[in-house]
Amino acid sequence: MGSLTEGNRLNDILKWEGSNLFSREKVTVLTGQNLSLGAVIGKVTKSIPATGTLESGANGECAGVSGGAKTQLGTYKATCTQANAVDSDGIWRIEAPDGTVLGDLTVTQGTSGTGTFTDPQINLTISYATGYNSVDDCFTIEVTAGSGKVVAIDFAAVDGSQNACGFVIAAYNATDGDVDGVAIVRDAIINADNLVWPDEATVDQKAAALVELKAAGIIARLAA
Repeated sequence: MGSLTEGNRLNDILKWEGSNLFSREKVTVLTGQNLSLGAVIGKVTKSIPATGTLESGANGECAGVSGGAKTQLGTYKATCTQANAVDSDGIWRIEAPDGTVLGDLTVTQGTSGTGTFTDPQINLTISYATGYNSVDDCFTIEVTAGSGKVVAIDFAAVDGSQNACGFVIAAYNATDGDVDGVAIVRDAIINADNLVWPDEATVDQKAAALVELKAAGIIARLAA
């Protein structure tokens, strides 16, 4: 007779939790996810547009926008400080929502000029579809709060889901639509050996995620 392997139960992971279920929180599992009991989760806390909005001026395009590991909520600005011309590059100052100047983006000379900016906070490309821009023309990029839904922790993400915020207490299949669930998100003692991670997760990534869980009061202890 073949042997059977029993999957983990919650008490294989959760060794203590706060009274009155204080450690638990209702969550919404995002469509497309299929989480196993004990899966470490991240929360979608940021929504980053793919393009910038030209607030001042008449020409140009801000596209290829993506976030980075340090993206802030709020409005990023790209302001023209040197106008692009037939024989002169255009210069754009990139500012974070807190007013910090992240650096300059250079757009190559000519009406078809283009330039790319890369930073741990924001990435973008500015180009001229027709005509030129003028000094003080400005693009804005509004980074807003995300859906707040949870997914299996995604270490390559930049929308907040790369940060560990807890683990689910049951299996939740959201393949066909959002699903309500419950997660341990604070004040607990766990056997971390039985947490469920993405297949590609490295030892260092897991260690960093456990530090994030510890900051929320979820303490890992050695297996008995």
